[in-house]
Amino acid sequence: MRVMIVNPRFRLPIDTRTTPHLGLAYLAAVSEQRGDEVLLFDADVEHEPIADVVRRFDPEIVGITANTPQVKSAWRTAQAIKSVKDVPVIFGGPHVSVLPAESAQRPEVDVAVRGEGEELWIKLCVIVENGLKNKPDFTAQDLLDPQAAHLDRLLGISYLTADGREHHNPDHPPIADLDTLPFPAYHFFKMDRYTNLQPATDAIDGAKSFSIMTSRGCPYRCTFCSQSIMPIKWLARSPESVLAEWRHLVHNLGAQEIGVLDDSANIQVKRLEQIADLITEDNLNHVPWIFVNGIRANLAGKELLGKLKKAGLKRTAFGVETGDPDILMSIDKKIDHDTIRQAFKNAKAVGLETIGFFIIGLPGETEESMERTIKFACEVDPLIANFSMMTPYPGTIVYEIVKKQGRLLLEDWEDYIFFDGRARYEMGDMTAELVERKWKEAYRRFYLRPHRILMTLARKDFWINWRRTFKVAFKTIFPQKEKTKLRKTLEAGV
Repeated sequence: MRVMIVNPRFRLPIDTRTTPHLGLAYLAAVSEQRGDEVLLFDADVEHEPIADVVRRFDPEIVGITANTPQVKSAWRTAQAIKSVKDVPVIFGGPHVSVLPAESAQRPEVDVAVRGEGEELWIKLCVIVENGLKNKPDFTAQDLLDPQAAHLDRLLGISYLTADGREHHNPDHPPIADLDTLPFPAYHFFKMDRYTNLQPATDAIDGAKSFSIMTSRGCPYRCTFCSQSIMPIKWLARSPESVLAEWRHLVHNLGAQEIGVLDDSANIQVKRLEQIADLITEDNLNHVPWIFVNGIRANLAGKELLGKLKKAGLKRTAFGVETGDPDILMSIDKKIDHDTIRQAFKNAKAVGLETIGFFIIGLPGETEESMERTIKFACEVDPLIANFSMMTPYPGTIVYEIVKKQGRLLLEDWEDYIFFDGRARYEMGDMTAELVERKWKEAYRRFYLRPHRILMTLARKDFWINWRRTFKVAFKTIFPQKEKTKLRKTLEAGV
């Protein structure tokens, strides 16, 4: 069967990374494993209009992913596809998992998938394939025929049948054994069109930069984080499975860099130590790798970090969020500042580079609490400090708090786009002007310290990327003109 998997256009206001979508790489892999003919269309790197691709490829089912700022682009993409053919269009991704009815009710969307996609995608492909056997011109309208009841028993989906009735089937259980998944199918991407994982920091060929997932889910529930697409239960691949894929990335694909995308890779410290030992023993540690989303600071002992460094780990991140003890307690981070301090010390002691993730404008913040965050960032002094303004995404506790106690400053989902330099809400005495001012101040005070300037100038990769680095820095602090261009780009269609 001909299946088409789509990442809608998702341009950012600043020139950040553009890397293959790991979730879609898994969907392509399970489809290929099933024997399907697969076409993966990533609008961020494609030049051909998607309508032309649909005419040429003539897909029999289409899957589209969407996060929150991307969902309107996804709807436009689905409209373009439907203008060519009434093919079943399946929506999935973080935003759809949180608000499935919103997409399921749209005429260009046939089925909204909640949670993990691989098993549901294959089950939907089987349903459509069986429909095509009985009716060669099987369409989306046939799939949603209430009399045929094609979707009645499929867990984890939301949809409207042709009679207008809305259905939200019970949740689908998470994948029980992640080792059963095939390796992500990177050969369906135009790899030469992507950047590396952290292009502002490293000079690596994007075509040789790959991501890997060693676990899914997170047992923690920070108030600002949406975990809707992943199970509450943390599920991990075996060290042997991770090693096999690592070997595939290095030996078969020629990886020059690997990024671990887990939300919480070090929940089981012994497991991660075993992975590190296996990478070292298999002589794969010459390829540098990074924890893109970071690891838990309370589980980052010196022994673990030392093993990871020996295994080739170059850089890790820690989610600090705030330098204020009361705010840290309020977001349910389940950690204290002394533990965070020690994690940075441990990482630096074994020679690892560090990233710190900080949030300006959490609920309950004051100018004084935001000041503590800036000072704490300067104290732990990571190689990279990433300051973001708090964005209340749907599905988070913060979103519910802001709806009840504050005022959202967002007109539609595209206003959730990253790095556009605007506060997302106001609450109490915390105004948008205050949050934006402290956010800019955080970057200025952290990076313009004399020793930071000297450290930056001493890095070889800085001189390779200096034009791009200055461009990104300027657009981060002065993003307004780029915002207008972004809106025009997004509304221009696909």
